[in-house]
Amino acid sequence: MQQIVPNVYTFTGLIMGRVYLLQDDEGLTIVDSGMSGAGEKILAQLQAAGHQPTNVKRILLTHVHPDHVGGLKPLHEATGAEVWCHPKEKPVMEGDIPVPGKPDGLRFPTPSVVPVPVSHTTAEGDTLPVLGGLQVIDTPGHAPGHISFWQPEQRLLIVGDVIFNVFNRMTLPLPMATVDMEENKRSVKKLQGLQPQMMLFGHGPVVVGQASARLDAFIQRLGL
Repeated sequence: MQQIVPNVYTFTGLIMGRVYLLQDDEGLTIVDSGMSGAGEKILAQLQAAGHQPTNVKRILLTHVHPDHVGGLKPLHEATGAEVWCHPKEKPVMEGDIPVPGKPDGLRFPTPSVVPVPVSHTTAEGDTLPVLGGLQVIDTPGHAPGHISFWQPEQRLLIVGDVIFNVFNRMTLPLPMATVDMEENKRSVKKLQGLQPQMMLFGHGPVVVGQASARLDAFIQRLGL
């Protein structure tokens, strides 16, 4: 587990899909859970850092794709933590519907996920009791109910898969796994208005400091 800034960490050694830990006095919050097999690695790193599994109070999901919820079931069983996601992602997470695919018939390689009950749904306008107030931002496109998380005082933005950061270059998410790329582009443009200083991605290294300048340059490349 590696510290990004005080009270914000990322888990290490995961195959795919970034997972973050947010620490408050009253407990821990995890954002996403990586691919299948990641849950055990996350639990081991928590214990190595001196945390008990039951210290985890909630698990926030940016969206329900296998590389973000594959490790959720063992993590949920060990911690008993609440699971939070957007209302549109809840039936996917609970196994009622498959992972939504593209309208042209191209579907996500794994059509369903291992079901886990969702404790709460959340959407834009909500502020969660995490890091002194973590705002929920609706950022659909990659998935119908994709959400990002924004801490305004720290200007910290957890973007999920709205934007990838690959080889030190911001990119759009994979087209084959994105339901509506034009809507995703609108979400990218929406995030620009926040002018973040730190950006935490679902794929790729974090950007700490001057993130808004890099985001502006990316949006200029896209012609948005």
